[in-house]
Order: sequence, then structure tokens, then C-alpha cells
Amino acid sequence: MIDSHCHLEQKDYDNDRDQVIEKCRQELNAVITCCAHPKDLDLTLEMVEKYKDFVFATASIHPEYIKEVSEKEKDEFLELLKQNKSKLVGIGETGLDFFWTKEDEWRKKQKELFAEMINFSKELKLPLVIHSRNSYEECVKILEQEDAKGVLMHMFGANQLAKRIIENGWSISMNTIVMKSKKHKKVVRDVPLENLMLETDAPWLAPEGFGNRNDPTAIKFVAEKIAEIKKISFEEVWDRCGENSVKFFNLPIK
Repeated sequence: MIDSHCHLEQKDYDNDRDQVIEKCRQELNAVITCCAHPKDLDLTLEMVEKYKDFVFATASIHPEYIKEVSEKEKDEFLELLKQNKSKLVGIGETGLDFFWTKEDEWRKKQKELFAEMINFSKELKLPLVIHSRNSYEECVKILEQEDAKGVLMHMFGANQLAKRIIENGWSISMNTIVMKSKKHKKVVRDVPLENLMLETDAPWLAPEGFGNRNDPTAIKFVAEKIAEIKKISFEEVWDRCGENSVKFFNLPIK
């Protein structure tokens, strides 16, 4: 089984990162950590090297950081990603965030960066991981306009767009938000299992009783909830979602 989206580079793990990863190795087949800021790339690549064929990485600039990263920093970052393409399994998370970004000017810049990252993923021949907080419709529209293919909608909560996601051949990754959110439950209900993957977005979104910090092993709670919603077995969700992740990210594991 695979956590298709977490953030092991976050400072929440600075005191025990290796122990957390070892814990994950006891229960999971792989984790995909997401480098969302240029400053985190070195640590992300170190983890990929240290835990080869267990920790995999995607990388991009999270839309939330649109005001922080200069054009020069972005260009340098993309050049580094090109140089380290062999250590990446995807580009992301990229997309739009209209929760944290309210100003029209900065939302426009997010859209421009998003389109650039979609085309960058095509150049590197890597799939995309999409962040779409409070911007589901806009994200789907840009992805369609740019003719994006390998697309994983992270933590997607727009049931009204599920049909378009399926028709486009895209996938959705779901985390513990599905245990509380009605709109995310509806997405799981209406999206076929072959389009779903499990994620945690750890260190955030820890399930109740898990402690203050989440970690990738919590995907089992997500699988249990998806099984309940879809009225199928836990084992079917657990196995199929893992297979979906291996195929989508072209992971070198069985």
C-alpha cells in the first residue's frame, strides 16, 4: 500500500523523521512525499536517496507560495528539477489556492504559474499532482485548456465535477477529510475505485485519536472509510488503490 501524497520534509518531522519513515516501512510499500517549496528540495532528494525505492518524490511550487518565490528563484528551481528528473515521479503539488490568496492580481499569477507547471510536466514527461482549494472549477478548466493528461487531483472535494474528472481519465487522492466532510464522501461515492488513490497529506489532518501529528500509516483509516462508503471490502480498496498509485507514478515496486 502507498501513501500517494504526504509532506515528510515538513519541520514537524525534524526530530524523528528517520523513525517515522521506518515505522512506515513496517506497514506500507511506499510513500510519495511532496516538495512544495524550493527551500525543501535538498531534504526531499536526500530522503529519496536514503530510502531508495520506498520514499519517492514529487516537486513543484505550491500556489500558496506565489508571493514568496521570485521569478529568478522559480527558474532556478525548475532547472534543478530538470537536473534531478530521475529522482522525481511527478510534478506537484501545483494548481490554485483561492482560500489563502484573495487578490485578483495574485490569483492571476497563480493561474500563469499553474499553466507553466502543466507544460513543464509535459516537458519532463511526468504526471501532475493538483492542489485546488476553493478553486475546483478553475483548476479543471485550466487543466482541460492545457490538455493535461496524467492528472491526480489531491484532496478533491467537488462532486459536481466528478464526471469530468472521470471522462478526462484523471485520478483523485483522498485523505482523512473523507471521515468528516460530506462533499468528499460524495466524491468517493461517485468516483470509480480505479480512479482513486489513498493519501494522508501528513503531517496535517491526523485522524481522531491518532495524536496531533499525522503520518502515512493513517491511510488505513482512509481505506476503511472508502470501503464503508462504497460498500466493498477493505482489502479491495487497500489493494486496488495501491495498484493505482504504482501505475500512475510508474513506481519500480511490485
